[in-house]
Amino acid sequence: MPDNESWEYSLHVPNDPRAVPVCRRTLRLILTMHGLIGLTDVAELLAAELVSNAVRHTTGPAALRMRWSRTGVLRLGAWDADPSPPEPPRPFTAVTDREDGRGLALVRACADVWG
Repeated sequence: MPDNESWEYSLHVPNDPRAVPVCRRTLRLILTMHGLIGLTDVAELLAAELVSNAVRHTTGPAALRMRWSRTGVLRLGAWDADPSPPEPPRPFTAVTDREDGRGLALVRACADVWG
C-alpha cells in the first residue's frame, strides 16, 4: 500500500553517463520501498531522460529529485548546472534518421504535466 505521507528524496550525481542507471535503479528502489512499484516503469523512463539530458548537455553535476504528495502525485525533477532551460521538444515523429532529440518528446508524452 502506498504511503499516505508526503516524502522527498534528492540524488546528486556527477557529470558521468553512469549516473543515469544509478538514478534509475535508485528511483526503482525508493518507489518499491514506498509501495509504489506500479509507477516504476514510467518513472524510470522519465528520470533517465531528464538525467541523461543533464549529463549530456552540461559539464557540471546534476541531481534527480523525487517527491510524493499526500494527494498521490509523484513529481520528478532534474537539476543541472546550466542556467538556461532546455529547448522545448519538437513534435515527435516515428520516421526519423536522427538518434537524438527524442528524450524531451518522450517526457512530454509520458508525463501528466511537464515543464
